Amino acid sequence: MKERGEKSGALSGEWSGRCSSGARVLLGGVVHHAGVGCKGRSPGHQPQPAVVLPGPPVDPDSQANTEHETPELDMLLLGSVDGRHLLRTLARAALWPGRRFHFYVLENNLEAVARHMLIFSLALEDPEKMGLQERSETFLEVWGNALLRPPVAAFVRAQADRLAHLVPEPDSLAEQLPWLSLGALKFRERDALEAIFRFWAGGEKGPEAFPMSCLWDSRLRHYLGSRYDARRGVSDWDLHMKLHDRGARVIHTLEFRRWRDTGVAFELRDSSAYHVPNRTLASGRLLSHRGERVAARGYWGDIATGPFVAFGIEADDESLLRTSNGQPVKVMVHFLSPELGACVAPGGRLIVELARYLVDLRQEQLQAFSARVEELAQEAGFAPQPQARPSETFSHFYKYGGSAPGCIDPAVEPGTPPPEVLAPPLEIMPPPSEGLTQPPEGQTPPSEPL
Repeated sequence: MKERGEKSGALSGEWSGRCSSGARVLLGGVVHHAGVGCKGRSPGHQPQPAVVLPGPPVDPDSQANTEHETPELDMLLLGSVDGRHLLRTLARAALWPGRRFHFYVLENNLEAVARHMLIFSLALEDPEKMGLQERSETFLEVWGNALLRPPVAAFVRAQADRLAHLVPEPDSLAEQLPWLSLGALKFRERDALEAIFRFWAGGEKGPEAFPMSCLWDSRLRHYLGSRYDARRGVSDWDLHMKLHDRGARVIHTLEFRRWRDTGVAFELRDSSAYHVPNRTLASGRLLSHRGERVAARGYWGDIATGPFVAFGIEADDESLLRTSNGQPVKVMVHFLSPELGACVAPGGRLIVELARYLVDLRQEQLQAFSARVEELAQEAGFAPQPQARPSETFSHFYKYGGSAPGCIDPAVEPGTPPPEVLAPPLEIMPPPSEGLTQPPEGQTPPSEPL
């Protein structure tokens, strides 16, 4: 894959573990040459479509699929940058016949190689140390946010410090990360990779070492030019007239606008919690300064499309993406399922918060919503709680199979959930965008967290 006269270096990786389908995985090489970018966040390039070149098709009935030999599948990824293609392939591997995967990944900068290693080390973190929910949130923030919460930043520093010690030690690397091998890298490339991890680990102290907010704003000003003062209108136009028209309608106006302004795409906590620069998005370039070429570190990644197109606009369960009036309608009440009923002991109480105080809903929609809650609760094995105080704010139920509770605690006010709450208040989509029209009658009304 190397052009004549081109300098190159290669990262090859090997996964001696097994994915969900029982297939062994080989993560392969990075070569310094002009690669093709992907639609995700790139440390050094604007997003472009990724190129995935699979190996020859495997016949599941072939003689190779025996007890002693597993079919192999080779894949070449050019400029995939963020590892999402590998993660998706491995996550869905159980849907196909068992085989051994060989991934060969070619990138044009070592920062992308480092991000591959960090993301995979996060995905394969010991469940005893980090649960699935925490890993998912950490992944989204590291992958798509310019600013991190302090706990996530601390995880990045710890992992970067660990990888910085493993890169120059092949034996320790093979022992702790058996899915990865750096044998094809040259020594100078190993040194550069170690330096990247040292920077991520905080080798250069203080936010001034990588002032992400300033870098983001500077890049945004350069991208928009004279349109910078009208950047809110520009972001709304790009979202509605481009991304929505191309099928990404699930992206909300406020989310996209926030990302354009600050670089924070996935706000899983209060906005004030995001203030630590995400150093994994840093990359280096040679710039011209007073007639000389000087090395500079900065942010040269995507500021136009956003990371939403990679995660969140497609789902196997299409009901998750259903919208009404441009707003998502998959609400928490849809989780009143038999699975929830199986988690509650007979006689247990269920209290569901209704949509009483949502100003965008008409009275008939509020009544339809309450009726839908009662219908789903009964399907999940619950019945209306007798002698419960009438309330337009909460619906009270109890689980079949036991004696119905007599009455609720008189010390508990009708507007306050008792301590036996088993279902959280309904959490819906982000606040409606400006100019939202009234929902059509008869549809399941959306709501907002109060």
